[in-house]
Amino acid sequence: MKRKDFIHNTAAATAFLSLGGLSAFATKPALEKHITILHTNDVHSHIEPFGPEEGRNANLGGVARRATIIEKIRRENPNTLLLDAGDIFQGTPYFNFYGGELEFKLMSKLKYDAATIGNHDFDNGIDGLYAQLPHANFDFVISNYDFRNTIMDGQTREYKIMIKDGVRIGIFGIGIQLQGLVNDRLFKETKYLDPVEMATETSHKLKNEENCDIVICLSHLGYQYRGDEISDVKLAQKTENIDLIIGGHTHTFLDKPQTYKNKAGKDVLINQVGCYGLYLGRIDFYLDEKRNLKADGAGIAVS
Repeated sequence: MKRKDFIHNTAAATAFLSLGGLSAFATKPALEKHITILHTNDVHSHIEPFGPEEGRNANLGGVARRATIIEKIRRENPNTLLLDAGDIFQGTPYFNFYGGELEFKLMSKLKYDAATIGNHDFDNGIDGLYAQLPHANFDFVISNYDFRNTIMDGQTREYKIMIKDGVRIGIFGIGIQLQGLVNDRLFKETKYLDPVEMATETSHKLKNEENCDIVICLSHLGYQYRGDEISDVKLAQKTENIDLIIGGHTHTFLDKPQTYKNKAGKDVLINQVGCYGLYLGRIDFYLDEKRNLKADGAGIAVS
């Protein structure tokens, strides 16, 4: 998709969407609760902005610029979460030199709430990932990697629940198959569990046992494929309790968040904002007194 159609500089073009069959809205009634979700994916160790000679990416990105935008949005709505869908590592000399320390320290300063794990986060091996965890003041959520026989055992969470303005938000992660994508010696004895089964189980638990109002999946499966590979789109269609899938891996630039029907015929929102920290995704959820959801999707170019 053409990036010029995707996002304008700050406020961005807004796509009004609805979840659970609700109609789009024009104003926010006083009784509605407002939750903002900000997200990144596939930043790949891009700390600095692209330079003026970098073609279509010229003068975009950079952690400092992202931080400025995030803080502005948090001032507008304190009920804001910041999430990442994986592949934090690999792509610039910062990773080659610091091994991920700088990436995690900066994400901590930006006050990320949670992230999932991408395949490139194993590029220094599972030991290299583990070594950088003390620099991450945020949680890693992953439901379908079994780390029990590795050094990462106990270092991640199946899910995380955040409460903002009385709204319960459940967050979990789903990772891509590492076998054949990552050298076996890098992920060692990590076991890959079926993503649909684990997403079904975890989202059911969050929605029906933990009573979450919003269930978010941080996915590093990829947006969509021509073949039979599991993707964000297929995950949405094969599950029942996910409200939003924040994607990664395929570096997909969506011009606006996309809506798909889940197994029960309800709407699931999917968004992914490309790569390299060029864009910041934004989803605004509105809940009425009956906890019905409406969503307003927007994107922001980091410039």
